[in-house]
Amino acid sequence: GPSALGQSGPGSMAPWCSVTSGPTRYVLGMQELFRGHSKTREFPAHSAKVHSVAWSCDGRRLASGSFDKTASVFLLEKDRLVKENNYRGHGDSVDQLCWHPSNPDLFVTASGDKTIRIWDVRTTKCIATVNTKGENINICWSPDGQTIAVGNKDDVVTFIDAKTHRSKAEEQFKFEVNEISWNNDNNMFFLTNGNGCINILSYPELKPVQSINAHPSNCICIKFDPMGKYFATGSADALVSLWDVDELVCVRCFSRLDWPVRTLSFSHDGKMLASASEDHFIDIAEVETGDKLWEVQCESPTFTVAWHPKRPLLAFACDDKDGKYDSSREAGTVKLFGLPNDS
Repeated sequence: GPSALGQSGPGSMAPWCSVTSGPTRYVLGMQELFRGHSKTREFPAHSAKVHSVAWSCDGRRLASGSFDKTASVFLLEKDRLVKENNYRGHGDSVDQLCWHPSNPDLFVTASGDKTIRIWDVRTTKCIATVNTKGENINICWSPDGQTIAVGNKDDVVTFIDAKTHRSKAEEQFKFEVNEISWNNDNNMFFLTNGNGCINILSYPELKPVQSINAHPSNCICIKFDPMGKYFATGSADALVSLWDVDELVCVRCFSRLDWPVRTLSFSHDGKMLASASEDHFIDIAEVETGDKLWEVQCESPTFTVAWHPKRPLLAFACDDKDGKYDSSREAGTVKLFGLPNDS
């Protein structure tokens, strides 16, 4: 048992040790970087609000999807985004889009028009239109590039072969499905749901593996870190929870936002996590400690955030109004944070 002298056992803190050490070297280094790179620039993208932004795997292009029924693609040139093309064809809002995980020329859009479309930036054409059963709201591409999963408003998730463009499987869920994602190993499929749970299915069998009670309220978004160590979920309770992929235990929570967390993104090295909501700032946290690295100021709720796959640049889009002329008109801009202050 413990000795009479009450000495600290292994692993416990000596009484004079302060548990909260100062910010890590990484935090101080990144804060120093952002002090010189704290500029956000806006780029006109759409005629209505932007729902989704995503970078190609090589980081050369940013795509955005909008309520105006189109997708736009920008080229990243040094410190600015240059509009390359606008992609038309959907008959309703483009709610989410994503790029092929390893081919930087292909991206896919999910729309309320009951289709998904695959686009090729080399030809600027739609190479496939796949009809689905309902109004599509979320989409992801499997890490091996072979499958696209799309979820609709009726909580059906359809798995589409990325080569043949045919449906391989379809699952109807009995709960509200929010965001969907494969794990990095491609052998499990995750869904966040309206009851605050994370449902995990085996892949490709789609058999239930586990249901995690992650939050007391609606679990909205989910992202896996590029290193494959963690995944994060954002909830209507305004918390972001960080989970160990192997142990499926919650490692820590991030609680600086006051509104439901809509969107998350890990930096390319897995060390930073950006989260956003209706709060008028985007929180950037150090993943390993939960410490605040920076907050990006914005004037309205943020719908979508995406870290560049190689650089500390964050693309995002907000519910902007074009206040200069008509406060009811949506601005449809894409924003880029992390640019040099003198640019």
